[in-house]
Amino acid sequence: MTASGAASPVVLVTGAAGGLGRAVVARLRERAMRVWATDLTLAEIPCGAPMGVSSLDVTDAAAIKDCVARIVREWGRIDHVVHLAGRAGQGPLDRVALEEWDALLAVNLTSAFLIAQATHAALASTRGSLVLTSSTNGLNGGSALSGPAYAVAKAGIINLVRYLAKEWAPEGIRVNCIAPGPIATPMVTQRFDADTLRRLEQSVPLAREGSRIGDPRHFAHAVDYLTSADAAFVTGTVMNLSGGLSLD
Repeated sequence: MTASGAASPVVLVTGAAGGLGRAVVARLRERAMRVWATDLTLAEIPCGAPMGVSSLDVTDAAAIKDCVARIVREWGRIDHVVHLAGRAGQGPLDRVALEEWDALLAVNLTSAFLIAQATHAALASTRGSLVLTSSTNGLNGGSALSGPAYAVAKAGIINLVRYLAKEWAPEGIRVNCIAPGPIATPMVTQRFDADTLRRLEQSVPLAREGSRIGDPRHFAHAVDYLTSADAAFVTGTVMNLSGGLSLD
């Protein structure tokens, strides 16, 4: 499904069917942005103008290039890219097969490299922004809950952001990432048993009403800021969204 919408900004969102993705898409649509939402499966992605939806494997370089070309062909531009696609693993190290290591690095880190390469020209033409997704696992070394490959990939995202922020700054492209702690998405709430969830919640210092686990809307509002004119002088930053779980 596509929509034509004149001059409103265009945002490509990957991983749009996930818990973070749905919240981000909803928030950006509230700003009347034209959102092109992608994921491996499309059933959970909301539709309706101004909206474009397509299936995308973020480890497939050719598919990413085709998707970017289609957006530019149909909507004329890309102003922002929000790359959310990824998945967690588990540890400890001696139980991680090489195939799983490679797969997790591909979906969590190499995909960001591919997305950045494919969207660079479009973002340069609009002096746009790229938002990547790290994690507190990339700040504090992680744990066996998500495994070593996930921790390494999310740390790599942070340095990729810093590298691209410097390289692309002369073209007016801003590059930032968000490093969330535990957020109430299926990746957290459906992956762990009740005891693990309780310990995870207790590890977050910042008390909120009812829970210390973050809400997907907190993440969406961070994306909202980083893709707004208010963040016009912000690049190369890692936004720590962890309720004090990690202090960098």
